[in-house]
Amino acid sequence: MQDGQLLVTSPALQQLSPRHSTSRKWRSSADDCVAAGRTAAAAAAAGLGGETSSSSYRRHRQLFLALEGKYQQVKMSDANQPKVELFVKAGSDGQSIGNCPFSQRLFMVLWLKGVTFDVTTVDMKRKPDILKDLAPGAQPPFLLYGSEVKTDTNKIEEFLEENLSPPKYPRLAARNPESNTAGMDVFSKFSAYVKNSNPQTNENLEKGLLKALKKLDDYLGSALPDEIDENSADDVTSSSRPFLDGQELTLADCNLLPKLHIMKVVCLKYRNFSIPQSLTNLWRYLNAAYAREEFSSTCPIDEEVHIAYSSVAKALK
Repeated sequence: MQDGQLLVTSPALQQLSPRHSTSRKWRSSADDCVAAGRTAAAAAAAGLGGETSSSSYRRHRQLFLALEGKYQQVKMSDANQPKVELFVKAGSDGQSIGNCPFSQRLFMVLWLKGVTFDVTTVDMKRKPDILKDLAPGAQPPFLLYGSEVKTDTNKIEEFLEENLSPPKYPRLAARNPESNTAGMDVFSKFSAYVKNSNPQTNENLEKGLLKALKKLDDYLGSALPDEIDENSADDVTSSSRPFLDGQELTLADCNLLPKLHIMKVVCLKYRNFSIPQSLTNLWRYLNAAYAREEFSSTCPIDEEVHIAYSSVAKALK
């Protein structure tokens, strides 16, 4: 990748891919982006403008202008950085970002690290040659870091945390071990709930999911050790922090949030179930997460999630 290129992605862009390739690079030249942002008033009004290609896109003016400062930083700091490319599962059209919480997890990690990287969607239905060449027998996500290929999600995350480290890149590991396990049983309870076809057991399975969500809500509402001032006369027991481990997104959030998004979308579609508004801490967390582009712009569109679960979620009968 040429120096000065930035990842530029959004749900809107995911629908604009060419229809004749088996893999897709979500990449943009920062020079093109800044120039387009300065001149594309029509694009700003329409939301998008210009023709799409494999190496450049045109987005709304606000994003282009926001990129200008970061572009200078990337050009100076990433001159000697190895090429970083993340391969993720493609959607049903073979081009857009597909439903895969592991792919989104690593997508978020790279974005939060602030490193320059490419994202390529891989259409598994066509078995592209890139799989045979880089990672034979592997399923996305996998990572190309320089000449190294990494195929295990947990090991990729550990590798990135070790190799993209301070002072150049932020540390993303949670400070509190409990944050890494918060909500860990939500996805299994959700899976049991939506895969069940027996109306007689549906109520108990829903209660099991609600219990797991309530446990997560309780954790988000409980004060972390660094929120408690031992010298204060006030007994602080509650928290209003936006994320699992504090004020910033961490690896714990990158793991949990993609699963919560899938759960929320699938339960509404196939069970007419929504997270209760009474779980205020959990909703505060989700709202804070959706306000962050690192999460919201890496989510697959709802239709992709619906398609992925169309044969998994069972009708009650």
